This record gives sequence, C-alpha cells and structure tokens, in this order.
Amino acid sequence: MRSPMWPRRVAAAFAGLLAAALAVPVLAGPAAAEPVRTTAGTGPYDAEYVTTWRLPGHTVYRPAELPDDVDLPIVAWGNGGCLADGTMFENILTEFASHGYLVIANGRPGGIGRTDPEMLTEAVDWAIDENDRLLSEYRGHIDTGGIAVMGQSCGGLETYEVADDPRITTTVLWNSGLLSDRDNHLLADLHAPIAYFAGGPSDIAYENAMDDWNRLPAGLPAFMGNLDVGHTGTFGQPNGGEYGRVGTAWLDWRLKGDAAAGRWFVGPDCGLCSTDWDVRQRNLG
Repeated sequence: MRSPMWPRRVAAAFAGLLAAALAVPVLAGPAAAEPVRTTAGTGPYDAEYVTTWRLPGHTVYRPAELPDDVDLPIVAWGNGGCLADGTMFENILTEFASHGYLVIANGRPGGIGRTDPEMLTEAVDWAIDENDRLLSEYRGHIDTGGIAVMGQSCGGLETYEVADDPRITTTVLWNSGLLSDRDNHLLADLHAPIAYFAGGPSDIAYENAMDDWNRLPAGLPAFMGNLDVGHTGTFGQPNGGEYGRVGTAWLDWRLKGDAAAGRWFVGPDCGLCSTDWDVRQRNLG
C-alpha cells in the first residue's frame, strides 16, 4: 500500500534528491534568456533552446532552422523535483528536438523555484496558438495533432494530473509513479497510450510505477521498460544516453507513425526484448 501522501509533498521530497544527483549543465544569469545554439543530438537537425515572452517560465527546444517539409510534434516536459529549471534535462530534450520535435520544458534556463501541472497545459496551449498566430515564426510548422506530455519523477506526477486532456496523443512517465492511493483516480482518467521508463529495483519510484502499471485501465495501450540505472537514469549522459535513444523511438512511433520505431516496443521479439531492458507490454497490437 502506498503512503497517503499528496503530490505537492512528494514534490518537496524529490527536489533535494534530483537537484543533487542529476549531472546536467545549468545556465544562469543574463545569458540564460538568450537562444543557445548546440550541435548536440543525434538527429538530422541542429537543435537549440530559446525563451519567449509569450510563454514566460518555460524553455523551448527546437531545430535551429525550422524545417519547411516537416511539421514538429509537441512535447511538454515536467522536471524532476518539480524544479523550475528548463535546462535541468538539457541533454535528452536537445536530443528530442534534434529529431524534429518542439519540446517545451517547465522553467526558464537555469531557473529557480517550483513548477505546477498547469504549466504543461500552458505549454501545449502556446504551441497550438503559435501554429495559427499571424507573423509567428512557428506558423504552419507545428503538428498540433501529435502531442506528448511527459515528466521525470515529480514531473511525472505533474504529467498524471493533466493526462486526461483529450488533445494528448501519448503520456510518458520517467522514473515516476503515484505515491498516494488517494490519487489512483488519475489512472482511471488516462486515455492515450502510455509508456513508463524506470530505473529498475534501485529506483525509488520503481515500486510505485509497478503499482500504477497494475492499476491501468483495461484496454489502454501501455509499455513498461526498466533499465537498471536507478532513479536518475541516463539523463546526464550525452544525448540523454539510453533514455534518449528509447524515448526518441517512442515519440517517433506514437507521434510520427514510424512503424520501424514501433517494433522496438511491440511483440515478444521487440527490439528492446532480450536486451538489458526488462519489458512489459499491454494492448500494443
């Protein structure tokens, strides 16, 4: 039985651990508000992160040159610890952007303070509005029919709280699971295919993620992958390490319809089966 603890208290518990443990570059000072060009990422696009006064309190990762022939699906991201640092997970978010995604993280670059679930919804709203806004550089460049909401640890709890949004195409939880049985109603509200990527039994969120898995609605397409890397995963590695590789494949499948990427996750001979990943599947076809 999980502790009857509310998510806001959970956020406080996770904040210290994540701030100390994640070896992720953090920027601060005046330069943090400026676009930063980076050649990191293994995708076909050079990626950068930027900020915009139209979406204060967020960091936007994107291809440096918006492609004319590809619309960018939307990825909204909640940070571990519910911390308002939009560059806390820079490696993996840059990796996603380099593969042709518009990724919007809670918090400004090097920011301080705390976030809330509504910031994920704000990110999605902003992206949809920008795709239609006259004179927006994003006008006609965003795939508003492909939307992922995801988060790590406490950011995963934020993700749960907005996952009933009918616009969401897929929900992704990284090293996260509900810590209160009082919140199990959030699982009943899930409607989009969901993936859990966790760090194995040494991950402090492992038992909670597995408990959530066992309570998912019948018929909901779902994937569970555990890699023995603990609670901080591979986020600090270049391009997000193995998490970056697998997360990109999930996005390519669920948001871009890439059948080859889908084979990583589906069936007894899936690409992640018989590897270091411990895999579980439900209703994936």
